[in-house]
Amino acid sequence: MNDASVSLASIQQAAQRIASTAHRTPVLRSDFLNVWSQNEIYLKGEHLQKAGAFKFRGAQNAVAQLALPQHEAGVITHSSGNHGQALSLAARLKGIPAYIIVPENAPRPKIAAIEGYGGKISFCAPQVAARETLMNEIQAKTQAIFVPPFDHPSIISGQGTIGLELLSQVPELDAVIAPVGGGGLLAGLATAVKELKPSIKVFGAEPKGADDAARSFSAGHLIPQTSPQTVADGLLTSLGTHTWPIIRELVDDILTVSENEIIKAMRIVWERTKQLIEPSSAVAVAALRSPSFLNQFQNNHVAVVLSGGNTDLHSLPWCRD
Repeated sequence: MNDASVSLASIQQAAQRIASTAHRTPVLRSDFLNVWSQNEIYLKGEHLQKAGAFKFRGAQNAVAQLALPQHEAGVITHSSGNHGQALSLAARLKGIPAYIIVPENAPRPKIAAIEGYGGKISFCAPQVAARETLMNEIQAKTQAIFVPPFDHPSIISGQGTIGLELLSQVPELDAVIAPVGGGGLLAGLATAVKELKPSIKVFGAEPKGADDAARSFSAGHLIPQTSPQTVADGLLTSLGTHTWPIIRELVDDILTVSENEIIKAMRIVWERTKQLIEPSSAVAVAALRSPSFLNQFQNNHVAVVLSGGNTDLHSLPWCRD
């Protein structure tokens, strides 16, 4: 069953907490994408959110709920980039320290942004075990509060505020597609929109090279991510114990796309809409052309969450050998 601590009420409360700090992001249109996808497309511009990604919503919601005695110790997390940036900014706005454990292969712009927002970076090897080991060591010294990247009710509820905004901006929506890595965005989004409009269809979008959500969804039980290989660096994480039950219950399907399709979609958005998005966002755009989606939806109102825009301009995917 759905996590009882994540609900429409918890998402509405999150919206109130973050209203003064998070952007209400715009919905963008493109005639080209309408023709290309055979649907009426609405792009939810979370790449224009503070810190360049939807992650700020969840981080801000979590930090806003810290008790006063917890402020001095600050917060800590592990992140390949977007959550680290978001938490660093949320902590700075609160006037508290943020300790961010970052894999040594994280994209350079994301590292620079974490530092720019005041996060105290410690690098580790690019494995989950290495992240957690180093984080535990620093947390023992600092007593900082762990704010997970995705698998926590406060994070999921914060991300779910996107769903509230979407349906207020485009009430006629028939379907929505969002990228899925750890699942915080997809779980929160599905909770909000399914409660407000049960007829809406919710899809996750995932790279074929990192398809644990699709495999889990098909099998009916959680299958951990192993050796993910994709240009979408924000979608390398496995689903969590909080996110998976929500996704299993509320999401209609998980669509998978190839690396070539991701890169093509990213370039189309850059060139035709002039919006700078990162590969993880492009996964959801590419899913618009998925045969299983097109078999169900043509000439419908479809929203796509552009989850982030933190791209390494020195290593664009269409410029690689």
